[in-house]
Amino acid sequence: MSRHQRKKEKMSENDVHAALTCDDILNEILLRLPEKFVFRLILVSKRWLRVICSSSFRSDYHARWRVNFHLLGFFVCNQLYLCRPKDGMHRPRSEPALQLLSACEEGDDVCNDLLSSANCKQLGYFIDSANGLLLCGRHPLTYSVWNPISKVLFQLPQPQRFYKLLCMAFIVEDYFNDILHYKVIRANCECKREVNTVSIETFSSVTGTWKHFTLTCSSTFALRPWTVATVINGVVYWFATQGKIAIKESLAIYDPRVGNRRIVLLKLPDGKISQDYDEFVLGESSDGLLQYGQSSKSGMEIWVLEKEQGSCSSINTRNIESNRKWKFRYRLSFKTMWKKNPSFCKQSKEAQILSFLPQNSEYVFIRSGQNILLFHIESQMLKLIRYHGPSSPIQWDFSKAVPYFQPSWPRSSLCHENATPSSWPSSGNENVTPAWPSW
Repeated sequence: MSRHQRKKEKMSENDVHAALTCDDILNEILLRLPEKFVFRLILVSKRWLRVICSSSFRSDYHARWRVNFHLLGFFVCNQLYLCRPKDGMHRPRSEPALQLLSACEEGDDVCNDLLSSANCKQLGYFIDSANGLLLCGRHPLTYSVWNPISKVLFQLPQPQRFYKLLCMAFIVEDYFNDILHYKVIRANCECKREVNTVSIETFSSVTGTWKHFTLTCSSTFALRPWTVATVINGVVYWFATQGKIAIKESLAIYDPRVGNRRIVLLKLPDGKISQDYDEFVLGESSDGLLQYGQSSKSGMEIWVLEKEQGSCSSINTRNIESNRKWKFRYRLSFKTMWKKNPSFCKQSKEAQILSFLPQNSEYVFIRSGQNILLFHIESQMLKLIRYHGPSSPIQWDFSKAVPYFQPSWPRSSLCHENATPSSWPSSGNENVTPAWPSW
């Protein structure tokens, strides 16, 4: 090799080294790689670990690629014990207050933490989860937020107002300096009569205090008690009813980012299989839209809420009812589903829609008897979710299983979070198969 060639090769190596030592250039390179390859590169150096785990890179990466979530299991919520009177039904000691049906090793770790943690008694019952955080408490005055990764428990101060019947909302905002900011909303439910105002209290982790607001609506309605809102892009969706004679199922939509503090009503779509639906679920589609599912004994239907035309806002707060339209997406007969999956012929023929997957339009969870199944919409194939079930059967007439997900992005103590590599959630992308999501 000539001297000129050696000099040229050395200059090329220096150029590559200089490029990779520049965070901006390294970011641009890493942004073009699939998630499973990015996660492997955290082992290159502490600098690469810091860059990949930083909130700025995570935000840029999620803007380019879809966010992935890792299923840890299902929390069982028993409504028999909600805000019970002194002479009401008490939870037996054999039944844990926080019951998680683990679906993986990370879920087992969370179960062990719940059972062994000194803070377990302070958590109370499961209420909701968002971005991996758990909202727990005992209605109507005791609430806490727990981070299973950092093992940090924050006890919220007692709310200022007493609501005998209420519904909740849990909003976890985007990372800022790698610190999770969240809001907890309590809404008063007037079930005996319809009203056009709703009293709410909002706790902000930024201020550390509760604030009371009154939301107004131009039409009367009633929020459904003991329900938890679906939050998409910061907008809160509660189930509600309208009308005294001909009751209409609706959504009460509230955007905390809008300063006029109004509730907007949106009528839910009418089903074709049966008008007697016994289960309603909300979720976020792959393209960030609200999707609605309903099921009866005969089957289920799925609808998607189209984007509002000519408005940059998520909801039109000037209208009594939103003018956004539901777009029909999918209808399934459970009888047809069982025929397409003969290996489940021994399963109970009872079936109902259970939940959507976060930011996913391809799958839906279905419950059949004591089993939870993952249904692939396009192929109509079922997959049994294997979990460590409780020693005694679940009282499904009063209980609901809520899937618990954690974001798949790794975290590092170099980014000011109290996490170790062993506590990172799985990427959820290794050994990916084309038919089923990997968790």
